[in-house]
Amino acid sequence: IERHCSNAQAIAEILDNHPAISRLIYPGLKSHPQYEIAKKQMKNGGPIIAFELKGGKKSAFQFMNALKIIDISNNLGNTKSIITHPASTTHASIGEDARLRIGINDSLLRLSAGIENIDDLKNDILNALKAIS
Repeated sequence: IERHCSNAQAIAEILDNHPAISRLIYPGLKSHPQYEIAKKQMKNGGPIIAFELKGGKKSAFQFMNALKIIDISNNLGNTKSIITHPASTTHASIGEDARLRIGINDSLLRLSAGIENIDDLKNDILNALKAIS
């Protein structure tokens, strides 16, 4: 789990303040509103990163389709890095209004960091971000 979390931290740091990202949710970053609480309660920020891309669903799908190492999945949690689009998978059965009330819009992605080489993951993400820019 330590490798999952260190990879997630490194990925979150790449996404933080990236011009293609409109919102980033990762408690291991100082920019997270509950960072101080998370620091007291957790050893690290965990393996899951949530983020929204500018450009809505189209950008989200372009990003996911451009990934070469990170797999698209309906689930989270694996030794392999995987990504999901909650609005069309895990939360597709609830209406759009309900999804929006709980913060799940069409541009939201959830990434579960695996244990691959961090440089490979960084390159995969940066190349996918270029595909939507």
